[in-house]
Amino acid sequence: MKCINEMKMTLDSKSVNEGFSRVAVSAFVACLDPNIEEITDIKTAVSEAVTNAVVHGYREKEGKIYITVSIFEKGKVRIRIRDKGVGIENIEQAMEPLFTTSDGERAGLGFAVMESFMDKLRVISAPGKGTTVVLEKKIKGKY
Repeated sequence: MKCINEMKMTLDSKSVNEGFSRVAVSAFVACLDPNIEEITDIKTAVSEAVTNAVVHGYREKEGKIYITVSIFEKGKVRIRIRDKGVGIENIEQAMEPLFTTSDGERAGLGFAVMESFMDKLRVISAPGKGTTVVLEKKIKGKY
C-alpha cells in the first residue's frame, strides 16, 4: 500500500511531552476526517505508548522518543513509537494485562489498552536496545 503522507518527530522522554505527542499525532491524522471515537482511540494508544517509553523504557534517565506517523491510501494509519531504552526481555509477558515492571504504581494495562483501541499492535524489542511499538488503525472517514 502506498504511503501518501508522513510525519516524524523526536521528543525528550519527559512526561510533559506525552500530551503534546497525542495532540500532534491526532492533528496529523485529522486530514482523514476521523470520527470522535477514532481520534480518541488514537490519542489513548499514543499516550500509552509514549508513557511506556518514559516510565519503562528510560526509567530514571532521559532519552529520546521517536514517533513516525504514516498515512496510507484508503485511510490506513501506522504509528511507530520507538525508544532506545532498556528494552523488554519477555514481550509476551509484558503484554499480559496487569504485568508491570514498576513498583506497584502502574496498573500494567498499557499494551492491553493499545490493543483494544487499535486494529493492530506489534511490539519489537530487545534488552538493552529499546522498544518499538507499531500501532495501526483504519480510519473510515472519507473512505
